Amino acid sequence: MQLEFLGTGSGQPSKFRNVASLALKLLDERNAVWLFDVGEATQHQILKTTIRPRKIEKIFISHLHGDHIFGLPGLLSSRSFQGADKNEPLTIYGPKGLRDFVQAALRVSETRLSYPIHYVELHAGLIFEDDTFKVYAAPMRHRIEAWGFRVEEKDHPGELLVDKLRADQIPSGPIYGQIKAGQTVTLDDGRTIKGLDYIGPAQKGRVVTIIYDTRPNPEIEKLAKNADVLVHESTYGQEPAELKMAKAHGHSTSADAARVAKQAHVGRLVLTHISARYLGAPLKKMIQDVRKIFPNTYVARDFDVVDVPFQKEKNESN
Repeated sequence: MQLEFLGTGSGQPSKFRNVASLALKLLDERNAVWLFDVGEATQHQILKTTIRPRKIEKIFISHLHGDHIFGLPGLLSSRSFQGADKNEPLTIYGPKGLRDFVQAALRVSETRLSYPIHYVELHAGLIFEDDTFKVYAAPMRHRIEAWGFRVEEKDHPGELLVDKLRADQIPSGPIYGQIKAGQTVTLDDGRTIKGLDYIGPAQKGRVVTIIYDTRPNPEIEKLAKNADVLVHESTYGQEPAELKMAKAHGHSTSADAARVAKQAHVGRLVLTHISARYLGAPLKKMIQDVRKIFPNTYVARDFDVVDVPFQKEKNESN
């Protein structure tokens, strides 16, 4: 599981940051990519990565401001040109009005897609679940309807304890599959063994929380609780004038993001949606100030890739 930042700026593109878009790469988990927001020129950013548009199976849109959706019609069209077919559908989750926006753009441009799109209008609570993942949404507080997301990977079954099986002289073969399934098995020598005695503890699934444009609110901490990685907007810094602007425009400061990361006991905070005013010394100061509140903070740049490790991998790296 990896996060690849396709755009980390706010409002409009700049020389160093494109507008908002984030890819959650689940290639090992489900051979797929999920996108969170699709700002202008997202498909151009994708061309500079190894992401294949046909692998994109879900798109989650936080809100309908242009810097978060203007790249969507072009990406959908290109996905069709690149050979996506009826067996490669796409599901788009977003606020009320998103379907109208997409369909109007496709209709006016006379774009015909080679694959179906399924639309899901966002609501509070569980919005997706299958055998491997759950996704939750919660309303945010921005100038228009906006949403935050929590992606939960389900726990992985424990590993088969092969060394223990060998030590107990249990022969290999199809019987290992029955043991792995937790079944009670009778061996040829008459012994009865319980499969669960030979399976290690389950590997806890990972959690990623993604928060774009919003004022601070209690729902953020709920979505972020014990997350391995919290991606949070940081449009403004911590100076009094910046705090005033954040409140006026419905955004959060870097300090707001750091405080919620601390309160929610997240593993790592990654800041995105950075104003173009933060370059050089101002950006360095923002990072220093945030780390005084929450030390494990990182400010994302376009094309950065952030690994989301399993808990045991994090422990081994400490």
